[in-house]
Amino acid sequence: MGLRLVPVAAGAWAAALLVTLLPSASPVVALVLWASAIGTLGVHTARRYARRSPRAGRARLWTILILSLVGAAVVASHVAIAQPPRVAAERFGLEGGRALVMRAEVTGKIERRASGEWEFDAVATRLSTGRDSKPVRIDVSIRVRPDLVDTAERLDVGAVVEASGTARRAPVGSRAVLLVSATRGVVVRDGPAGPLAVAGDLRRGLAHASAGLPEPGAGLIAGLAVGDTSAVGPDLDAAMKASSLSHLTAVSGANCAIVVGIAFLLVAMLGGSRRARVIGGIVALTGFVLLVTPEPSVVRAGAMALIAMLALMLGRTSAGIAVLSVAVTVLLAADPWLASSLGFALSTVATASLLLWARPLAHGMSRLLPRSLALALSVPLAAQLACGPLLVVIAPTVPLYGVAANLLAAPAAPVATIIGLAACLAAPIPILQAGLTAIAWLPAAWIAATAEVFSRLPGGQLPWLDGPLGVLTLAAVSVSIGLLVVVAPRASRPPRCRRLPRVRIARGAAAIVLALTVGIVAGGAALDGVAGRFTLPAGWSVLACDIGQGDAVMVRSAGAVALIDTGPDPALLEECLARAGIGRIDLLVLTHFDLDHAGGVAAVVGRVDTTLHGVVGTPDAARALRDLERAGSRIVAGHAGQSGILGAARWRILWPPAGTRAFPPGNDVSVVVEVTGGGMPASVFLGDLSRAPQSALVHSGALAPPYDLVKVAHHGSADQDPELYELLRPRVAVISVGADNTYGHPRAEILTILRGLGTRIARTDRAGIVALWREGSGVVLWRERAEDVAPAR
Repeated sequence: MGLRLVPVAAGAWAAALLVTLLPSASPVVALVLWASAIGTLGVHTARRYARRSPRAGRARLWTILILSLVGAAVVASHVAIAQPPRVAAERFGLEGGRALVMRAEVTGKIERRASGEWEFDAVATRLSTGRDSKPVRIDVSIRVRPDLVDTAERLDVGAVVEASGTARRAPVGSRAVLLVSATRGVVVRDGPAGPLAVAGDLRRGLAHASAGLPEPGAGLIAGLAVGDTSAVGPDLDAAMKASSLSHLTAVSGANCAIVVGIAFLLVAMLGGSRRARVIGGIVALTGFVLLVTPEPSVVRAGAMALIAMLALMLGRTSAGIAVLSVAVTVLLAADPWLASSLGFALSTVATASLLLWARPLAHGMSRLLPRSLALALSVPLAAQLACGPLLVVIAPTVPLYGVAANLLAAPAAPVATIIGLAACLAAPIPILQAGLTAIAWLPAAWIAATAEVFSRLPGGQLPWLDGPLGVLTLAAVSVSIGLLVVVAPRASRPPRCRRLPRVRIARGAAAIVLALTVGIVAGGAALDGVAGRFTLPAGWSVLACDIGQGDAVMVRSAGAVALIDTGPDPALLEECLARAGIGRIDLLVLTHFDLDHAGGVAAVVGRVDTTLHGVVGTPDAARALRDLERAGSRIVAGHAGQSGILGAARWRILWPPAGTRAFPPGNDVSVVVEVTGGGMPASVFLGDLSRAPQSALVHSGALAPPYDLVKVAHHGSADQDPELYELLRPRVAVISVGADNTYGHPRAEILTILRGLGTRIARTDRAGIVALWREGSGVVLWRERAEDVAPAR
């Protein structure tokens, strides 16, 4: 059937997106689709028997249409049947906002979030709020701090847990019904049993065997073999992503193909028939999926491999795209919520691109390059061209060296996978496992070194347009590059004068699209980077970066620069620093270690002279400080009374008091910094203080109002002390806040307070970058997305 089954998969995917994003409409959609399918079948049957037999081509079109409608109807029916119990469980779990106790079975890997919390998927079997208890069976996602997990070593896929905390509604389109924050802990009632227990022991055994080997290669061994990335450090993780190699640790089709191929070979060596080889492949594939845990990409790859093997057993080998289409349709019928999974989409698109693009790209490049090199380049190029438009949804950048990095890493990846998998299975023989793990370290270290080298090359990440426009423009560039490569002229002779007009038109159109798009985006990248500093006011003293929901504010005096917090994302902070022309940072202030204030630290490691930090309350906070110290920064714990010089200005710490225990680590012990003198606006930066510590600050006597600028606490939350702002009497209030954030920041309460004081308000979600400087006796406020640069008062 080849490409003819693509509409069936596309129809199922479209229906899954519709009904999971609008679940209340799923019953109506299901009825309409079933009626359409039955009606279409009736019309086709009537036409067939009322007249002569239709042509084969027209009959196939009718068949594809009917199959598409049936596939979409099955998907919609699944959601319609599942919706009532999901709604009932959601209402029960959120009723009255009370504490929740949940009994659940763990179904997903334990992942570490940037905040240090663990997160895992589970199926809840019972919900209890107060004295009320209800049996359920719904998907949930649970987050918990590692220190709140009882018997953490037993927490793995297949375990039965009891989570206590609060819950909130999961985003629309998510498989999970509730997002559970286990603030009162997770108790493991029963560990994994049977094959899941064996799989967990094997994964942990491989991780333990790798632990003594040199980093960073050691951390990659388990990731390459079984997709366990728990030992991959943040620096290596960032390097893998920057060099487009992170897919190597995401178990997918390549791994499944290796496992099935090994099983086929072993059975064939034992003299097994075709049916025996297929059965052996199915058994090996099932065991592999259990070993690595069924993530979306693994499920897709496993289903595709299973369908292909069944076709082989029946002697009806099909085209790869047809197999992929059937796999996608079956998976969406079984789990419609996969339609919103970016991992599932990337896996599907990458497989399709390799099936459709790799051979034509290799043929096109072979006209200009040696055939072996063209074949080697075609696979990573096809994958990057296809996946790039989806990856900009995660981060609006394009890795320029991704194809080259994949070309160098490609020979090592299957070797590390096969030997690492053998080491994992050799757990009963420790000596053999240790030897195989040591051998697997060699290709893993090569991949890690490749990632680190390419991630450090200048210009490795090309900034791209964000949102749907970025997806569409990069898709246009990908198609244009593909067409130019596929129809490339031969180097051995000039193109014929009478080349087919449509080929020349296609090449010309592709070249125009590519030139226009790259020119526009490159111009934008120049404005964000090298040329960006010329679009900012040259005399700024305070500059608040537009980094989303978080804080990153620069203060500059007489050439010396302080950075107060780093925001949540190193890439966004790096972009802001580059645009401002900042290379070296004299003073880094980490007010506290929440992700939205310290998540971007990696962007400044090796560039900071002194780091002044708030209370250290988590292992991730301590790790960030160690990274800064190892890179040459002097580390100082901040508390009230400390002061120092920044260029011609002076900084002073106003909060928290030394040795305070009145507030736990976090928002309420944020380091509050005052910067004055040296011809710059008198400024105070309030971190994330809530009302209680704000009130304590008011009565501490540390403030010296009035101030020209206040960085509003906690992104403009409602938990503010009006007395503090009345005391500060700021001319300008900067609110560092993300557009369309889910917290409702900035809240009307703080905006009303500031307007009542006559304070001018600058919000990064609306204004973009915000800059201030003194001019005469006044203060100039500049907004990136506004023309108002008049003195504040």
